[in-house]
Amino acid sequence: MPTALRVGPFRFYFYGHDLINEPPHVHVDRGDQSAKFWLRPVVLARNLGFSPGELRKIERIVQERQADLLERWYKEYGRISR
Repeated sequence: MPTALRVGPFRFYFYGHDLINEPPHVHVDRGDQSAKFWLRPVVLARNLGFSPGELRKIERIVQERQADLLERWYKEYGRISR
């Protein structure tokens, strides 16, 4: 699970098991909390424990770094996902 970005307490990473069946996305963890955001467009896909305020903060980070995250996604995995 390559770490793509660290911002404060948040770790942004890619998890390779779901690449074939899902569009580009990033997972975000802090402790035992986890979320997943689609990258095109930036949309919350799943949340496990983050508060609404934390999700807004994470979403802003993903939006600000969207181009970098997509570049890293395609560098790591090519265009194998839909």
